[in-house]
Amino acid sequence: MLGDITVADEIYVICGYTDMRKSIDGLCAVVKDQLNMNPSRPNAIYLFCGRRSDRIKVLLHEREGFVLLYKRLDANVGKYRWPRNRNEVKPITWRQFGWLMSGLETEQPKAIKSTGNA
Repeated sequence: MLGDITVADEIYVICGYTDMRKSIDGLCAVVKDQLNMNPSRPNAIYLFCGRRSDRIKVLLHEREGFVLLYKRLDANVGKYRWPRNRNEVKPITWRQFGWLMSGLETEQPKAIKSTGNA
């Protein structure tokens, strides 16, 4: 099925800002040259976010070639909370992917234990 990201065993967030004008070749070059990873890795998706944090691109390599998915949030919805450490890639889980797509951080705060002294 074209663009079925649910086949992915690995999800990588490309931290920092990505120029959303980049095409498949440009995004593959970022993965390969800047991050020293193989963009053709089977069952892996790479997530990119623009400077305004309201749009993402998903790069997926299928058996027949690459698929590029694009999502732009409506202005009244909000923005993605994207990790901004430059030239870094961050592997995330499907659960963290759900948080990210819901506008939450990929690192959720730990619950604070109550000492019982209120």
